[in-house]
Amino acid sequence: MTTTVLSRQRPVLPCHVEEADLWFADNPADLEKAKDLCGACPLRAQCLSAAIERAEPWGVWGGEIFEGGTIIARKRPRGRPRKDAAAA
Repeated sequence: MTTTVLSRQRPVLPCHVEEADLWFADNPADLEKAKDLCGACPLRAQCLSAAIERAEPWGVWGGEIFEGGTIIARKRPRGRPRKDAAAA
């Protein structure tokens, strides 16, 4: 008797390979990196759709940044903006 094991190849998902904290970072540059990594993900559309349906409060889902349950274009750095030396 011969037993054949069929292996199902799972797609490589960036959120399962990279550091998980990257998708929930405070640093805007890290969030942009996470968004870029999502770009080639085969489950990007499903991930985004599910995040919207669940009303995810924050993080990068499906290549978009969620903050306060809504999608934002980019996250601003923490703190006050620097004063422009030319304006002084």
